Amino acid sequence: MRRVEETPAVEATETAGTRSVRAAQLRSLVVPVWRTLPRRALTAAGAVGLLLAASTRLPDHAPDTELGLFVLRLTAFAGALGLAFLLDDPARNTSATTPMARPARTVLRLAMVIPLTVLWWTTALLLIPSPTRPPLLPVTLQAAAMIAAALALATAAVRFTDSPEVGRSTATCLLTAAVVAVLTPNRWGLLATPGDPWWEPTQLRWAAVLGVTLAVGAWWTPEPLGPGRGFRRPGFPGGSRAASPSR
Repeated sequence: MRRVEETPAVEATETAGTRSVRAAQLRSLVVPVWRTLPRRALTAAGAVGLLLAASTRLPDHAPDTELGLFVLRLTAFAGALGLAFLLDDPARNTSATTPMARPARTVLRLAMVIPLTVLWWTTALLLIPSPTRPPLLPVTLQAAAMIAAALALATAAVRFTDSPEVGRSTATCLLTAAVVAVLTPNRWGLLATPGDPWWEPTQLRWAAVLGVTLAVGAWWTPEPLGPGRGFRRPGFPGGSRAASPSR
C-alpha cells in the first residue's frame, strides 16, 4: 500500500527531471541555432524594406495615403521574402538525430526573429510621414498575413522535402502568389485601397489568409506521428516513400 501511495510522487519527480533536461537541451541549442540563421537574406530584405519606406520622405511634399499603402505593402513583401529563408538549415540532415526535434529548433528560430521583425515593422511605419501613413491596423494585418504565408510555405517545404535549404522555392511561391494577387480584380482580390468599395471585404480576406497560414504552419511544424505520414519528395536523401502493400 505504501508503495502505491509513493507512485504519484515518483512520477512527479520524473516529470520534473524530464522537463529540466529538455530545458537544458533547449538552452544548449540557442547559440548553434543563432549561428545558422540566414542573416544575409534577413538583413538584405530588411534593408530593402526600410529603404522603400524611407523613400516616401524624398519628395518636397508628402505623398498621399494611397502611395503610403503601396509602399508599405512592398515593404512587408520584402520582409516576407527575407523570412522565406528563415528555416534554411545547411546542417539539417546531420541535426536530425539530435535529442531536440525539428519543431524545437523551429520555435527557437521564430523566438529569435519575431521580436526583431516587430521592431523592423515599427521602424518602417515611423519612416512614413504622417500625412502619407495609411490606417495602421489594416496595413499591419496585411504585413502579418504576408509574413505568416511565407513561414507557412517554408514550413510545408521543410515538412514534405528533405532539402536543407527551402528559401528559394518558398520565395518563388511567394512571388507567384504576388503576381496572382496583382492580376486579380480588387472586387475579389487583396489589393483594394481605402477609397474602393471593396476595402472592408479585402480586410476580411487578409484576415482569412492570416488565420489559414497560421493554422497550416502550426499543423505542419510537428514531426509526422507515424510511418507513411508526412510524404517526402522522392529523390532527396532520406526521403520516405509510401509503403507498398505486401503480397
